[in-house]
Amino acid sequence: MCGITGWISFDRDLRSDSAVLDAMTATMACRGPDDSGTFFDGPAGLGHRRLAIIDLPGGRQPMTARTPQGDVAMVYSGEAYNYPELRVELAGLGHRFTTDSDTEVVLHGYLEWGDAVAERLNGMYAFAVWDARTQKLVMIRDRMGIKPFYYAPTADGVLFGSEPKAILANPLTRRAVTLDGLRELFAFVKTPGHAVWDGMHEVEPGTVVTVDRDGLHRRTYWTLETRPHTADQTTSIATVRELLDDIVRRQLVSDVPRCTLLSGGLDSSAMTAIAARHLAERGETVRSFAVDFVGQADNFVADELRATPDTPYVHDAARAAGTEHLDIVLDSRALADPDVRARVIRARDLPMGFGDMDASLYLLFKAIREHSTVALSGESADEVFGGYLQFFDEEARAADTFPWLVKFAEHFGDDADVLRPDLTDALDLPGYIRHSYAAATAGIRRLDGESDFEYRMRRICHLHLTRFVRVLLDRKDRTSMAVGLEVRVPYCDHRLVEYVYNTPWSLKSFDGREKSLLREATRDVLPQSVYDRVKSPYPSTQDPKYAIALQEQAKDLLARPSHRVFELVDRDRLKRAAHRELPQITQASRRGLERTLDLALWLDLYDPELLLD
Repeated sequence: MCGITGWISFDRDLRSDSAVLDAMTATMACRGPDDSGTFFDGPAGLGHRRLAIIDLPGGRQPMTARTPQGDVAMVYSGEAYNYPELRVELAGLGHRFTTDSDTEVVLHGYLEWGDAVAERLNGMYAFAVWDARTQKLVMIRDRMGIKPFYYAPTADGVLFGSEPKAILANPLTRRAVTLDGLRELFAFVKTPGHAVWDGMHEVEPGTVVTVDRDGLHRRTYWTLETRPHTADQTTSIATVRELLDDIVRRQLVSDVPRCTLLSGGLDSSAMTAIAARHLAERGETVRSFAVDFVGQADNFVADELRATPDTPYVHDAARAAGTEHLDIVLDSRALADPDVRARVIRARDLPMGFGDMDASLYLLFKAIREHSTVALSGESADEVFGGYLQFFDEEARAADTFPWLVKFAEHFGDDADVLRPDLTDALDLPGYIRHSYAAATAGIRRLDGESDFEYRMRRICHLHLTRFVRVLLDRKDRTSMAVGLEVRVPYCDHRLVEYVYNTPWSLKSFDGREKSLLREATRDVLPQSVYDRVKSPYPSTQDPKYAIALQEQAKDLLARPSHRVFELVDRDRLKRAAHRELPQITQASRRGLERTLDLALWLDLYDPELLLD
């Protein structure tokens, strides 16, 4: 797991601009604390920061293969979990290897198959290849968008990086955000390819982007396709389990300490238990970690989203799996610390997070990094198997909009409520969301004979797998890599995603509950308490001291009326929220405080040009 960056400029020799490439590479030191390197070849410059996971001495990058027609150099971030099989296949075709790393296998895969190597990879990856033989750059991103990848076209080439900060470090870019960027920031719809920053784009998941002297070219090598599902319930359950066993086994491969993230929910408990069984065969014990808050277990108050605290179920799952477990217990002072919030914003380059849930995730990953370098997460199981409330809410099911938005304001507050009324009018977020929803649902194929209800649920599942999940995957990657922790997501294996997506909703919820297929597929490894538990989202602190700390920070901000945040935020609304009595601080008003403070920090840290006309 690493950070990659680069600069292609067909009109110049970039060897004279090594200091700029060094600066771009240095922005991602957290992603790759173990090593760094650069490569130059005329119009091409590649930079790499390494977090060593497999073949610690042999996987240095940029990695180069010399050919009679010219060098082929690659910078690579991620893991190819099927690299042992690919290595054997490539060796049979005459390739010779000098390391044990998956990076070298992917490079030789490109030499053999060109950009079609993407179709052969199983894993999470974002990599760029400079092919001097044809004077072109090839950028490839994994199917689900697990690893981030950004690029910005220039007058004579392109800039790219794992994160926007690498591109923003080049003097050719301007730190500007237009109204359209703000729409994406506040709409929560995750438009494919949209990067918020003006002039910048994402390499879309499942896509190859090639840049040569003729310009930029895109090719989609994978999409989530509709296919008939003919297996019965018993076979479907068995297939899910077979896939999970293979996926977890593959993703446990590492030359550094690994662990699991355990929330006490179905997803992470099943994954942890399967991992524990695989490692027990080798005489090893799984380490597991969970997040908790001071006083949460004793003072927990149930609400519509979270009916139960995590900790009792975490401990049941840890005991059942026989893990070596540690709770990471956080207090409100740490969660409200502006320095922690600033670190999260720097990790994501944007103020687009989830308040205390982002802070706690960052602090959890930071604590885990003291013990492990690789963690397996249950992220994305809700999107794959249908675990969220909106999958079962009739209003959300029937709405002609993104289903997670139907109850979003009710549960979390409307982010746009913090904005100045004139800016709210200019943004027209409802119109932006309508347009985005129409684009997102336009290409979802309906099976012959598929009922109206099944097709509606297919669309909801598709939206979660191509839009909603990418928000969470980006959050996971950027927050974990900010502390040099690699987090793997077994439930995002494309084989499992394809199989379950095409399973009818009647099978996904055959017993009327969420994630029925997953629950039954892993019943034998789950404690009864976890098997019976209702879905509970990632935890949020209920300590009133956290809200009070936010109010004090808001009052400090109000004392600086010239702060740039008031170009965006309604000062009177902020004043009312900052002076509201504690019993009246709702989840919505707390989120409004968090959003405003994040915007202020982002403006301080990045000083973006706001193009609001």
